[in-house]
Amino acid sequence: MGVAMGMSAIRPAEERLSLRAQVERAVSAAIISGELAPGTMISVPTLAVQFNVSATPVREAMLDLEKRDFVEAVRNKGFRVTVVSEASLRNTAQIRQLLEPPAMADLAEVFDHESLPELRQQADDIVAGARDGDLTRYLEADQAFHLALTAKLGNPLLVELVADLRGRTRLVGLAAMLDSQQLDRSAVEHHELLDALERGDGPAARELMHRHIGHTTGWWAGKPESDAE
Repeated sequence: MGVAMGMSAIRPAEERLSLRAQVERAVSAAIISGELAPGTMISVPTLAVQFNVSATPVREAMLDLEKRDFVEAVRNKGFRVTVVSEASLRNTAQIRQLLEPPAMADLAEVFDHESLPELRQQADDIVAGARDGDLTRYLEADQAFHLALTAKLGNPLLVELVADLRGRTRLVGLAAMLDSQQLDRSAVEHHELLDALERGDGPAARELMHRHIGHTTGWWAGKPESDAE
């Protein structure tokens, strides 16, 4: 079984990235967003043709994704997208809730307003990704935005932990949210977070980040959320 249908939205990234990194980033985004559903078989030769590269960087990228438990090798067939359990998703979200909302509350007290234009641009990229249905752009801008904010606290270990946890998060219902109000609302939350930081409102920043992470077990997992959440 090939991946042409499930991989329709995957495109090679900028040439500055290595071929291996290009493939890993694109396939990772497709898996995280749910464009490549659990159980989908990924053929290395098919993917190599799609990216117009040799099989070597594709196989290396898939082995990297296997280490992240995104795929599993299937003898003589390729790689299968793994199923993420609700417990694993919930556990990852729980750890993120312990780290990221308090971090944003702390950041509100020392926020550097000079960086606001650049952060607003990143938030605009997230909104544009949601509006245009470009989930790769959405996810890349989202990752860059949150890690940039976390880095402002001056704790490299915290940035590393947050990056690792976010890299483990699977948003299996995200692709189904294309053109939905929920995706647009979650994208706009990045500007709302910046509003709270700009005001120096720690409690609001904490609450917004708590709600935002909650989408990983709600909307982005294909489950309903109440307006109160």
